Amino acid sequence: MCSTRPDLTAAAWRKSTYSDGGGGDCLELADNIPGTVPVRDSKNPTGPALLFPASAWTAFVAGIRQAD
Repeated sequence: MCSTRPDLTAAAWRKSTYSDGGGGDCLELADNIPGTVPVRDSKNPTGPALLFPASAWTAFVAGIRQAD
């Protein structure tokens, strides 16, 4: 199986609502990449991004909301 990495140059990054508002620990994600949710560290925007299948990200967020 061959997997290709999506082009993230057009990614519309936004900070997570759970991120620290003081500019410290911030997580950014992009919602505009079909089928994939890229996640990166806002302190290193040119660094690597983790790529999650959209369905896995949805399940992850649902689990966090249940824990609140």
